[in-house]
Amino acid sequence: MALEKVKGLFPEVEVDRCFVSAVLCGSATAILVSRWVSQRRVQKKLEDAKRRRELGFQRMEKAARQFKQQNPGIKSAPILLLPLVELTAKLRDGTLSPESVLYIYIEKALEVTRQINCVTDFLPECEEQLREVKKQEKGLLYGVPVSIKENIACKGHPNTMGLVKYLDCSEPEDSVLVKVLKKQGAIPFVRTNTSQGILNIDCSNTLFGQTLNPFNHKKTSGGSSGGEAALVGGGGSVIGIGTDVAASIRVPCGFCGICGFKPTGYRLSVKGTTSPIEGMNSVINVTGPLARDMDSLVLCMKALLCDELFRLDLAVPPLPFNDEIYSSSRPLRIGYYDGDGYFQPSPSMRRAVQETRKLLQEAGHTLIPFTPPRINYLVDELFTKGISADGCSTLVEKFDGEFVDATWTNQLRCCKMPDLLKRLLALILMPVFPRISRHLNALTGVGSVKNLWKNDSDRMAYRDEFIAEWRKLKLDVVLCPALGPAFNLGYAGKLFVATTYTHLYNVLNFPAGVVPVTTVSEADEEELRHYKGHYGDPWDKRMKEAVQDAVGLPVAVQCVALPWQEELCLRFMKEVETLSRERRGRRKI
Repeated sequence: MALEKVKGLFPEVEVDRCFVSAVLCGSATAILVSRWVSQRRVQKKLEDAKRRRELGFQRMEKAARQFKQQNPGIKSAPILLLPLVELTAKLRDGTLSPESVLYIYIEKALEVTRQINCVTDFLPECEEQLREVKKQEKGLLYGVPVSIKENIACKGHPNTMGLVKYLDCSEPEDSVLVKVLKKQGAIPFVRTNTSQGILNIDCSNTLFGQTLNPFNHKKTSGGSSGGEAALVGGGGSVIGIGTDVAASIRVPCGFCGICGFKPTGYRLSVKGTTSPIEGMNSVINVTGPLARDMDSLVLCMKALLCDELFRLDLAVPPLPFNDEIYSSSRPLRIGYYDGDGYFQPSPSMRRAVQETRKLLQEAGHTLIPFTPPRINYLVDELFTKGISADGCSTLVEKFDGEFVDATWTNQLRCCKMPDLLKRLLALILMPVFPRISRHLNALTGVGSVKNLWKNDSDRMAYRDEFIAEWRKLKLDVVLCPALGPAFNLGYAGKLFVATTYTHLYNVLNFPAGVVPVTTVSEADEEELRHYKGHYGDPWDKRMKEAVQDAVGLPVAVQCVALPWQEELCLRFMKEVETLSRERRGRRKI
């Protein structure tokens, strides 16, 4: 048939069947060979990267071993147990040396990553930085080893986001935050794992593999800042820096039982960070700290909000940390909700909010029920349609020529569907699975520049509506769920949509943080057996399966404030931490 059509196009030309067949076969062979060569090139780069990574680990091991041999009397445990505030005090007064702290943390980070695979790079220049800090004025983080998420630039290292195509793209200079950390005396010493392409709440990629939860190796650390959360949660770092575009600091911190903070966009610099969708402003990418306790988070924010930050990045408003607001003890008016109506919280998520609400009330604060307006509209029309404004084409391009990690397969399959197919499936699914139908429709994007502007306008109108409701109730802050507990391996990549509790505050651009307050109980696990979800669709079924078998794992709550009120949000988080720790102390007695 094909040959007859060719003849019809060129009636005067005699078409040689053998020639045409040879051309077709040759073309097919050329395509297959080209693909094979491309895949072999990618495979070789992967193998080379793994070799370089292992050499880095060997260098870490050698450096730590040499220090221990030269200083046999120094004990690791007392140093590793020190909170950041006490650690910095001992470093500044000379009780501890920067050398001892750095090499002990190098050893511990290597031990942790051998168990849960959270470190991607050793930064050998940390030894040079160690010499430099002794020559400069002692900053707030003098001598403190700091871990850095892999998509935040460290000079001479690539921001790969777990993608092979960026392996050869070494960063020409440090990101602004890394420069500020060094100015304050900190010593960046390792970089940590992330999800492939960032925009995913698991922490796995074909370059560095899967990061596991430090409390249960059958669970994920969460993502995308999962390497950071796992390393800090596992004791291998005292403070880390991550990024958050939908949940990427708060979800892994909740999963790994540590504190994490997402400030208002541009309160901290994002210069030198790599984003999965450059130029997208529908949901703002931010940087923020991760730590084991609130005092550490606050000290890190104080160190970062300095003149050096304001000098290096003029996009950051010159707002130093306001101690007066943070130190205030006036009672707060706190809005709260334990469910958003889009994803039913797990039993432990709901209990965490209700128990924290009760503690706050007993401490003299006023608690007022609060309902986020029009959550379906926020999720489908503003968040999903906003980050998929181009029909997912920019995100999909990131994976061209890559081996796709299993955690991305489901998400990428939906993104790659032709828009016509997305719309057709959305139409078919609407009567039975309306939530999934709306999601597929939103993945088609906005369709035109005019519609993008309208989407931006709608987002600002929703923000005004949200703030109006907040102010009508005269709220200071809001308490709400954080996604958890940690998901079983293989589920997070299929449940990016479950980030509704966190990505709401990326769309609104409000500061928000998570604080661990409890652990999953046997009663939570029993109640989970009756979990149905709001829609009874495949997502609800996955959610139930994802959080099963989690007894003993940490559960966090989320604390939120209005834009540019970071100090108030941190003060609220500190109050929650204090009250929950006091309750746990009473239970032990």
